[in-house]
Amino acid sequence: MRVLVTGASSGIGAAIAVAFGGIGADVTLTYHSGPDRAARVAKEVERAGGTATTVRLDLADHEGIRAVVAEHGPFDSLIANAVRWDQGTTFTTRFEDVPAQEWIASLHANVVGNVVLAQAVLPGMRAKGYGRIVLISSGIAEEGTPGSGPYGSAKAALHGLMRTLAWQAGGDGVLVNVLAAGLTATDSTPVPQEVRDAVAAKIPSRRLSTSEDVAALAVFLGSAANRNLTGEILREGSNAARSAHT
Repeated sequence: MRVLVTGASSGIGAAIAVAFGGIGADVTLTYHSGPDRAARVAKEVERAGGTATTVRLDLADHEGIRAVVAEHGPFDSLIANAVRWDQGTTFTTRFEDVPAQEWIASLHANVVGNVVLAQAVLPGMRAKGYGRIVLISSGIAEEGTPGSGPYGSAKAALHGLMRTLAWQAGGDGVLVNVLAAGLTATDSTPVPQEVRDAVAAKIPSRRLSTSEDVAALAVFLGSAANRNLTGEILREGSNAARSAHT
């Protein structure tokens, strides 16, 4: 099984790459910066039982995206995890103070970049009559949060993209879903402990999901274990708990 995991040098993306290694996958993991981190993740993938290749990828570089897929594909599975974070905004940034160029840059990378990525992998999947595409989203896409307009809007756009892809590729054996992660417990999550505790208290399990929890769901959606689930948004962790009450 050949898998492309974007944004896999740390956090959830790294955990997904390693989890696919655990089922013996051949993983191409991409990074935007930090080749040393990506190399360490590749070693973890190999220790888990898979094989790994690292490659730099920029969601804003459409020719670069096509080149990565042409060189390392065709792929059985795409886990689109890479993201361009909002630049220069905080929770207190007023909506009208976010410049138009920031919206353009975020939507160009996070939406159009993933469109180009899906367009690049689809021909190989159609030819085989099999494929799995998982778009990693966020609870912010549905619930919003102050100061994250470009990011939240881009993630919400992935939900519409997913449903279009599910209809247009399903007849060729390609299943497409969104995995929307809530607040996830990682070493790099810049969230105060009291906030984590408050969110966890509202979850039936009373704990935040870990990167490994999200990765387990990604492996299900992105492998042959998923036999016919497509066109859906699966919510993980605190995002799932909150959606259950809406």
